[in-house]
Order: sequence, then structure tokens, then C-alpha cells
Amino acid sequence: MKEYTFDVADAIAKCVAWLQNWFEENGKGCNAVVGVSGGKDSSVTAALCVKALGKDRVIGVLMPQGEQPDIDYSRDLVEFLGIKNYTINVGPAIADLLAEAEKSFEVSVASRTNLPPRIRMSALYLVGASHNGRVINTCNLSEDWVGYSTRYGDSVGDCSPLANFTVEEVREIGRYLGLPEKFIVKPPSDGLCGKTDEDNLGFTYKELDDYIRRGIEGPNKERIDYLHKLNAFKLKYMDTFNYFE
Repeated sequence: MKEYTFDVADAIAKCVAWLQNWFEENGKGCNAVVGVSGGKDSSVTAALCVKALGKDRVIGVLMPQGEQPDIDYSRDLVEFLGIKNYTINVGPAIADLLAEAEKSFEVSVASRTNLPPRIRMSALYLVGASHNGRVINTCNLSEDWVGYSTRYGDSVGDCSPLANFTVEEVREIGRYLGLPEKFIVKPPSDGLCGKTDEDNLGFTYKELDDYIRRGIEGPNKERIDYLHKLNAFKLKYMDTFNYFE
């Protein structure tokens, strides 16, 4: 078993300093644009950005797909943080694109599932380009470890403050920052097929985090290893051929 400690106060202080330095070098005076779902990742990301830049430089973007039952979490989060926010209903764009595609071919389940996060990322960059912004990725290490994100959807952004924190650590950070518990314990969902992340993955984030941080091999080790290897390419921009190497 690996020796593991997590100093949440130190982690926050260093992450905030990293965000400040990143914006100084890559967008001095720019705003942080965060897609807000009301779950732990987007809530903690937005809170860290507020701590680093001040609430006047953070923009929350709510992106429901038509009528979305849990959109109140997003509204409550931006109100709690006191940040500027915009709501963009991505439902019509998704429906129109699918309708056009289906005139020519049968859209696969995977394509249909991954289209919304890609449309949402386009919406985030639309907001960013219109408001002197930089798009902040909200993925965490646990999700990235097993490829639980959509390539060129929620997997991208201009910088990623949570990419090296596990789900367990993200929750600790959220609590230390004083976020209401409902944002931290909201069941993680892909927002696409009505299932939780853990339902789709076939194992809990606790088992995954214990494996990553403590080396504890649970009953789903082989599946975790398989997903980690299968989806490693998602963490790279893209492979390129270099004739001159």
C-alpha cells in the first residue's frame, strides 16, 4: 500500500497561485469561463477561479439541453459565488445537427451520446471569445484515468486546475473552500444517458481513487487498467508524423 497524505490547504494555496500565474502569462486581465453543471468538479473549479482572480473575472455558463431537471444546481452555484453567468440552451443546436446527419446516415449511440459535450465546448469558446475569456477545463484525475470524458468535448480547455486531483481530493477542496455540501455530493452524472458515472464505469470512484493514490487493488482492477490503457490517447492533443525525426 502506498503512503498517501493530502494537505488540502497547501493544495489550494498552490493551485490558486498556479492559476494566477497562468493567467498572468496566458491571458493577463482575461476572464475565466467555466461550464457550470452544479456538480463538484465545475463548482470547485469555479470557486478556485474566484479565489484566484476575484468574482468579477469569472463567468459561469449554464448549458441545459432543453428542459433539464437539475439545472437549479447550476443556478444556485453561480448565485452562491456571485459570478456573472449566461444560460445557453444547447438543445436546439444538438437536435438540428442530429436531424441533418440522420438525413444521410444512421447516427450511432456513441455519436449521439458524445455530441452534447462537444456542442457545449463550442458554446464555452463562443462565450470566451466574446468576453475576453479563457475556457477552464473541469475534469479531474479519476475521470481522466479511465477516459471518462469526451474527446474535444469536456476533455479540453485552455487550462485545467483539477486534472491532477482525484474525486476524493476535489471533494476535500470543495469543503475547505466552504461550498455547500449539495454541490459536493451531487451524484456524478454524464448528463447524457440518465445514469451516474459509477453506473457507467462499473466501479466506484472510491475504488478507483484508492487504486490511484494508495495502490489498493480492488475487485475491478483489471477493468480499471483496461480503461486506462484504452483511453490514454484522450490525454494527448493528437499524434503527428514527423518525417524529419
